[in-house]
Amino acid sequence: MPVTPYRTNLFQDRKDLYQFLLACQQVSIEKECTQIASISLEIDPIDPLAVLHCLSKPSQLSFYFEKRGQDERIGESSRRAIAAIGAVTSLKVEGSRRFAQAQDFIESCLINTIKTGDLSLPLSGPHFFGGFTFFEETPTKEAYFPNSTLFLPRWQVACQANRYVLVANFAINASANLESLLDRAWGDFQKITAIKYRVPEVNFQGRGIFDQRDITDTKYFKLAVLSALEAIESKQFNKIVLAHAIDVISPTLFHVIHSLSNLRRFYPDCYVFCLSNGKGQNFIGASPERLLSIQDQELLTDALAGSFPRGKTALEDANLARGLLNSEKEIREHQVVIDFLTQSLSRLGLMPRRSLSPHLLQLSNIQHLRTPIRATVPADVSLLQILAELHPTPAVAGAPRDIACQRIRSYEAFERSLYAAPLGWLDHKGNGEFIVGIRSALVNGCSARLYAGAGIVAGSDPEKELTEIKLKLQALLQALV
Repeated sequence: MPVTPYRTNLFQDRKDLYQFLLACQQVSIEKECTQIASISLEIDPIDPLAVLHCLSKPSQLSFYFEKRGQDERIGESSRRAIAAIGAVTSLKVEGSRRFAQAQDFIESCLINTIKTGDLSLPLSGPHFFGGFTFFEETPTKEAYFPNSTLFLPRWQVACQANRYVLVANFAINASANLESLLDRAWGDFQKITAIKYRVPEVNFQGRGIFDQRDITDTKYFKLAVLSALEAIESKQFNKIVLAHAIDVISPTLFHVIHSLSNLRRFYPDCYVFCLSNGKGQNFIGASPERLLSIQDQELLTDALAGSFPRGKTALEDANLARGLLNSEKEIREHQVVIDFLTQSLSRLGLMPRRSLSPHLLQLSNIQHLRTPIRATVPADVSLLQILAELHPTPAVAGAPRDIACQRIRSYEAFERSLYAAPLGWLDHKGNGEFIVGIRSALVNGCSARLYAGAGIVAGSDPEKELTEIKLKLQALLQALV
């Protein structure tokens, strides 16, 4: 993947940009295959969500990803946000080899990518974005999203550590009309750099939702929990995660951008995300759970399982936190996830490191047991190889995993699609970050399907598990409406 030495900002001069695109076309002619021209440059401060608002269209693939709060790698508070808009090239695959096929797709793209600009900037260079559905089998039409979606965006705007970076990607072949391509690129660049505002933090609570219904009756969920407890008692499996979903219908279109703005304001310690399928549907949410991140071959993953609500007073909150840390049931559920993650990483030749006892992850309405796990990644192991090994974890499936997944299909009467599935990004250096798509919703015009789940182990109570799910759904509903 060659790096071409042009001026740092090719968008300062149309002639310079044209010459670079022309040079890429010459390479395309010589190699007899399409080349991807990738330009990275630093720009003035801008809200990536505002860029998504101004530039994205329902007919385009797009992706949004934001995390605020403490950065564990540097021990400081930081914000990382990325908006990816349009697709220069994309991949949609089905079946058990989807992670391997995605890796092949990325490698084939990068072989034919010509990079230029300031590649020392954070989040510079070509990045790939997307998600993989919870189950590897071909989803039903109800799911709206294919088994796997991965794309290289036309425009990527990101901020990290108070640096703001734009990456522009163009597919160029022998027959490309460079003048037309240049006109469109120049016009879009002017639109991006003219944005001078942040997306307003508007809460539309009380906008007049007229219909809200459970996909399956709550009695059905409690019966499923009782059935699962019987299976656990008879040693068929140790844990299963059962989800519940509700449909919400609004008299007006849901405003995805404002919902994302609300989510990042209400849940600053979560990963706020949105994947658009290019057909008008968006999968959005605020997930507390990182599946894995890799930066310079250092891996971070989280064991996140075991939950209690937050207290209404400081004393009640402290008592609930103490109760969670000392709950035999919740600690047992948490340990199942720790064991799975450490064993899975060890099978890949990694040597996982973790603290001896879990910490509390305290969100506005709920708190979880959390144990970060670290490892150094060998050069011959890719992020997608690790992702294939880890997904789905017992935190969102159960244990043993294969048996739990089979039983989930029999218990749940709806398509999980991207719920509890991996969503994230990878860059040209092998870095990347994927989260677990929980506390999430599929937004489709005036309707939204909201998902939440609970881990069922020996000692679980159906009524308490349903209460936990309602708590999670209510938090998401508040941001959407």
